Amino acid sequence: MKVLRSIAAVVVGYAVFVVSAVAFFQLSGREPHAPQPLWFMVVSTAYGMVFAGLGGIFSARIAPSRPRLHAGITALILAAGATASLLSSPATDATWSMWGALLLMAPCSWAAGIFQTRK
Repeated sequence: MKVLRSIAAVVVGYAVFVVSAVAFFQLSGREPHAPQPLWFMVVSTAYGMVFAGLGGIFSARIAPSRPRLHAGITALILAAGATASLLSSPATDATWSMWGALLLMAPCSWAAGIFQTRK
């Protein structure tokens, strides 16, 4: 049962980030791999950092043990997805959202999970 809860912790944490990102870009009507004005990139990245952090918190709270590890795994999956997207994107795509996910959002997920465990 602990294994299922560990898997669920990571899946739920990652889903918090992914669902929020999909919703954000759908509601804004903007393409995440297209050039955007600076203000939109800043707002989008800040939004992603908040929800990546929430994902890390969910992972840490749901985990049956070792909450920091679960938040870290969630962050690694987020970073792996961003890296895969960077490596597979056509040269014509803008990569700002992928770099934001890799360099800012993934660390927020892990840091929020660590902060959650200190309370």
